[in-house]
Amino acid sequence: MSRLLPTTADATTDRTGDPSLLCLDDDRTDDVLAALSSGTARAIFRELNERPLTAAGLADRLEMSIQSVSYHLENLSETGLIEVSDTCYSEKGREMDVYSVSEEPLVLFLGTEEDQPGLRVALKNVAAAVGPAGIVAIVWGVLSRFVGNDVGGV
Repeated sequence: MSRLLPTTADATTDRTGDPSLLCLDDDRTDDVLAALSSGTARAIFRELNERPLTAAGLADRLEMSIQSVSYHLENLSETGLIEVSDTCYSEKGREMDVYSVSEEPLVLFLGTEEDQPGLRVALKNVAAAVGPAGIVAIVWGVLSRFVGNDVGGV
């Protein structure tokens, strides 16, 4: 029976949404930073940036318990950093959610909402100089370094 059900996912880690700006005085920023405050959560997020995975797949790759992974997946999902992007089935025929990063990239701005107009003008000037692909590459590089820094233990 399991051969009739898909055991692999078709999900990708492509980010096609427009970036959202998170400011220090925004409640969502608090939620995102809290969700990423754990080294374990950051490790899970890094893995999902590489490829979509099931909770069991993440637990295997990170050599962790499925309960610990599931806890962090729930927190990351609640903040919108990751989402269920597909479903596949185990060899025993059990349905499993496949997780991937959200399509919406986030930009953390270390300022307040009052500073946003100045930031938007600066970003437009940079965009005009390097183009949209350059902006995405710069933002992705900065975010990868932020998420890649392992401040806490796993």
